[in-house]
This record gives sequence, C-alpha cells and structure tokens, in this order.
Amino acid sequence: MTIRAVVRGVGHYLPERVVPNSEFEARVETSDEWIRARTGIERRHFAAEGETTSDLGANAARAALADAGMEATDLDAIIVATSTADLTFPSAATMVQAKLGMRSGFAFDVQAVCAGFIFAMSNANALILSGQAQRVLVIGAETFSRILDFEDRATCVLFGDGAGAVVLEATEGTGTSDDRGILATDLHSDGSYCDLLYVDGGVSTTGTAGHLRMQGNQVFRHAVEKLAQTAHASLAKVGLSGGDVDWIVPHQANLRIISATAQRMQVPMERVVVTVQDHGNTSAASIPLALSVGKARGQIKQGDLIVTEAIGGGLSWGSVVLRW
Repeated sequence: MTIRAVVRGVGHYLPERVVPNSEFEARVETSDEWIRARTGIERRHFAAEGETTSDLGANAARAALADAGMEATDLDAIIVATSTADLTFPSAATMVQAKLGMRSGFAFDVQAVCAGFIFAMSNANALILSGQAQRVLVIGAETFSRILDFEDRATCVLFGDGAGAVVLEATEGTGTSDDRGILATDLHSDGSYCDLLYVDGGVSTTGTAGHLRMQGNQVFRHAVEKLAQTAHASLAKVGLSGGDVDWIVPHQANLRIISATAQRMQVPMERVVVTVQDHGNTSAASIPLALSVGKARGQIKQGDLIVTEAIGGGLSWGSVVLRW
C-alpha cells in the first residue's frame, strides 16, 4: 500500500483594494507600459489598514475547506508559508487556527519567501506519509505591501498581497505515477546568494521590519536556470518528463521568467497557468492562488499532472509534482 497526499480542496483570497499600474506613475518614474513590458503585471491587491496576513490566510482557508466539504475540526495540522507574519511570534498559523475555531491538532509557519509554499507542501506531504497527520491545510499568505520601499521603482511595482490554500488528505494509492496526489518533491537552497533578494531589517539586526531589496537581473538569471532544473528533477523521480505535464503552475513573479522556464521545459504556454497580471508577485501565496484560479477557470481538472515550482530569497527553490 502506498499513501499519497491528495488535494481535496483549494481556495484563495485577495484584498478588496486593487492597485493598477497607473497608481505608481505619480510616485516613481515608471509607467503602465514599462511595468507590463518587463513583468506582465497589470494590477495587484493591497491589504486594507488593519488587515493582516492571518486574516488573508483564514479567508483563503475557509474557501479551501468549503471546496473540500470539510470543517476546520476535520484537520490535523495547519502550515502557513509566509515571510510577513502578523507578529514576530506566535506563528501566523496559530492565528489562522484560532480564527477557524480549530482547538486541536498543531500549526506552524514555514519561511522560505517565494518558495515557501513549495517547502510547506513538502513538509505537509512528509507529515502525511509518516502518519503524523491525515489532513493538512497548507496556506501561502503575504502582505508584502508592508515591506515595500515605494521610492524604489524596481521593486515596489512587483509585489502584492493575497493568500491561497489547499487541503491535503491521506489516500491509498497504487505506487505509480497514475496515482492522484503528491508524486515527488525537490527542494534546494544556497545561502551564498542571500544578498540578491532580502529585507534590510529584522529582530536581531535593526529591530525594524525593513524594506525589500533585490538585484533583479541576477535573480532573473538564477530563476530561469534553477526553476527548469528543479522541475525536471522532480519529474524524473517518478519517471516523467515535460511532455507528460498537463499544467505548469509556476510561482507568479514575472511573465518573462514564467515564459523562459516553460520554454526550457519544452512545455507550450497554452499549458501554463498564468495569473501574475492580476495580482503581481504575492510571494508564498502565488502558487496556491494560481491553483485556485486555474481550477475556477476550468483549466485544472481531476487527473491532470501538475508541476509547481518557485524560487525566492535565500536563495531557496524547489518543485512539486502532483496529480490533481
């Protein structure tokens, strides 16, 4: 008998405030045309004053639980991937747990920046395969608008706020790549590249939240190379290749990165779920958000083979292969 972590439900939440590219034209030297041409982003959402990461995560969680036909009391664990938790501690996951009315089980955060959801899914999969949990809610949630430098045109136009969530459940499989559920994961990090993408503040350094800093050209180069490599690696673990993939659901950071990665994987853009134009880079939230939108659009259907991949500060990167 083989145990698989199968997706039972998916959902997402975006704050009400929509911020079009034109809103930045009065703040920095940029234009809607410049942003679209270099990133593919047309708009993003910013959280309202007083609206926190755990608020966004709880809303996405409720949508995913409803999609799964489950209640929070059915869960064994909650994992929240975020770099923008409400407080230094406790974890955003415990705050989501409280907002859902879940008094049992356990909850914790994973911090791997834009790759956070991939790392959280891998952890959830391990919990299920080891028998420590039967049902795990995995959330990616961010309020990156709180750490942006709105005088830096290279970064402030890229990011937005949002949340996405999936419910995973232990299910018996046959042990083949035809099984539904997570089939393979592949994780990496290399801290020697930390200066390429980081926040210049923290508890033990400045005592402030700080602002996001990025060497965009270097991050782009590493992203295209490493995302294709990790996707191929996770597919190879189950004897599959790019030709077997129904959908790539990539981290939604930049349309040029998404296109270049798909080209390296020899997967046409018609088989790539793209949502970056509507919400920008929502870091750890972008993949579950795109999974939810892809399902709602009718793109993702039961039995489809999906590859998700992401890279973020650290640098940290990885991929998950799953059958819907």
